[in-house]
Amino acid sequence: MRSALVLPFGFMLFAAACAPVAKSIPAPAPELKAGQQIPARFMAATFSALEGWDQDRHGEVLPALQKSCAKLMTLPDERALGANDGVPGGRVKNWRGVCAAAASQDPTDNAGAKRFFETWFAPYEVRNGDGAANGGEGLFTGYYEPELNGAKTQGGAFQTPLLARPADLVSIGLGAFDEGLGGNTVWGRVKGSKVVPYPDRAAIEGGALGDLAQPLLWVDSPVDAFFLHVQGSGRVRLADGTVVHVGFAGKNGKTYKSIGRILIDSGEIPADRLTMDAIRDWVDARPLKGAALLKRNPSYVFFRLIEGDGPLGAQGVALTAERSLAVDRRFMPMGAPLWVQTHDPLDGAKAFNRLMVAQDTGGAIKGAVRGDIFFGAGKLATRRAGNMKRPGRYFVMLPHSVIPVQP
Repeated sequence: MRSALVLPFGFMLFAAACAPVAKSIPAPAPELKAGQQIPARFMAATFSALEGWDQDRHGEVLPALQKSCAKLMTLPDERALGANDGVPGGRVKNWRGVCAAAASQDPTDNAGAKRFFETWFAPYEVRNGDGAANGGEGLFTGYYEPELNGAKTQGGAFQTPLLARPADLVSIGLGAFDEGLGGNTVWGRVKGSKVVPYPDRAAIEGGALGDLAQPLLWVDSPVDAFFLHVQGSGRVRLADGTVVHVGFAGKNGKTYKSIGRILIDSGEIPADRLTMDAIRDWVDARPLKGAALLKRNPSYVFFRLIEGDGPLGAQGVALTAERSLAVDRRFMPMGAPLWVQTHDPLDGAKAFNRLMVAQDTGGAIKGAVRGDIFFGAGKLATRRAGNMKRPGRYFVMLPHSVIPVQP
């Protein structure tokens, strides 16, 4: 669904302002410059120190881990799980025994799954490396899989295209040139002997790409298509009831700009009333101003059709509702289990502690202690994702043969 850096997840930038918060939200992590030391520490912990560990249904996370393991086992033994030398996780060879054992586990046997994790893994608390108080506390948000109404051809209400990846779009993984830039990607097009920036949303919607980008499908709502760009993947229901999954195929590389923040700053919608539905109603009630508002976010996503289960995460495996976590891959290895301790999106006084697997990334997911929880599809998942903006902490689970890299 997504590559190294993608758009912000969920509509947490739209709706989180209306969510009650159990306590103060940590400040966003600062951007790292090339060569700057990675601010992360990994502190050895015990399973008894994990809040709520005994109460989790550990078998529910096994399908997610088994999918990640199946992906890992296709890679060479010496392939590192981390995007750079500062990321723990070891190499694929360190996970072969773990993954073989995971394949034989029964997801319906929660007690057996709990014993499996306690036998094969050691937990390490992830902390910010700046030495600040509460250095293990970070921000947890949510995302979901939206569903749109669509058609294979343009006509009637279906006038908004979901574009396939253009023929001239290129992506450059900067880690191949400098290990300190691992996990960062530049998007653009080749012009002469240089890579130049790609057109922004307004230019693309104005026809700047011509025949370079072909429509995959047509949908009936520009604002729903916009939210699909934010999420990076989703499902489209056709008139005959067929559901088609679409996933991330590329982006124009422009920095995302929150239209929710624009509406708040301009006084159009009070911060305590900002929701996804409020944004949709505002745009639908003002066709011209609404279209202009959407264009103020210069970032644009291109899609591809996904066969089988969806949506797919950055690791290339299908995501599991409330068990798949998007992380900053500059700090966390893809495929590793993580114990998350945060608060329920709909009740800030209720704990939300559970085992998840790092299977995705996102452009708004920045920092050593930063997670985005995939809540699945449907109205409840949309509501939970939209209200998820909670402080919390997590512990990465590593095989006993892997020793965390210290900064």
